[in-house]
Amino acid sequence: MLGSLHEAEDGVQETWLRAWRSFSSFEAGSSDERESFRAWLYRIATNVCLNALEGRKHQQRYLPDQLGPAGPPKLDGGPAIDVPWLEPYPDANLEGFADAAPNPEVRYTARESVQLAFVAAIQQLPPRQRAALMLCDVLGWASAEAATLLGGSTASINSALQRARETLSHRYSDRRPPLKSQTTPAQQKLLGHYLQAWEGHDVDGFVAVLKEDATAVMPPWLQWFIGREVIGTFFAAAWKTCGGLHLVPTSANGQPAFAIYEFSGADKRWNAHSIHVLTLESDAISAMTLFLEPRLFHDFGLPQFLPDDANSGLRNLSHNS
Repeated sequence: MLGSLHEAEDGVQETWLRAWRSFSSFEAGSSDERESFRAWLYRIATNVCLNALEGRKHQQRYLPDQLGPAGPPKLDGGPAIDVPWLEPYPDANLEGFADAAPNPEVRYTARESVQLAFVAAIQQLPPRQRAALMLCDVLGWASAEAATLLGGSTASINSALQRARETLSHRYSDRRPPLKSQTTPAQQKLLGHYLQAWEGHDVDGFVAVLKEDATAVMPPWLQWFIGREVIGTFFAAAWKTCGGLHLVPTSANGQPAFAIYEFSGADKRWNAHSIHVLTLESDAISAMTLFLEPRLFHDFGLPQFLPDDANSGLRNLSHNS
């Protein structure tokens, strides 16, 4: 709903606080106490999200490819620090996340609903449409149930759903990634080639793992690139100006990811650089989202920097991940 890891954490805390304060007033339904309690918590959480969105200056969060066309392989100006960028969500926070479809009406599985492409798409919906879509098309609520939670008539919820689905049909369907519960052995090998290419500054090896029409976005930079030749040209130049790179495997939004450390000769240590979230299609990478925000490392349970002699430690961390 919020598109922000940090706002989501605050929202969870606020939801539990409101639930604790009002628990004495909760009266479970006699037919199914557990489901009534679940619906009560969803009502609180949804209202927390809607209140948070109402209080925002900008109700939408973005990725660079939603703000303008792809460009040539170069960066102009500086990063757009005033844009509310979408944030990745660590898979470690999704442990135990259920993926059972409540009924045949569910259009998007729980696993798909956390993937970057889906989260980015629903950010373009007005808050009420976003809530209706999540409740009905992801969680499987009936329109009448959603109307009770959100207030209003069943007809108004159906109207909001229709508009939300129409928007997603234009902004998401073409980018809808294939959904797999886990990476295949071939894809694991592909990810290994990605790691080796980045650590070795091997442009040819890097380009070889990309789809021909692959995309690369790098918030907070507005510029983004499409096509493996353009992407390869950009990173060939970028790697000439950076130090050594170490990649630590992780995962985010139900997708494979890497945490990148760059070596600083002045500091004699490896500094947190970026989080790469990858979209895989068959035997190639179709999309790269590079979050150039070192503060995200803390949320992924990773240190901000490592000393120069941490080579072996990083290798062990990569292996264990």
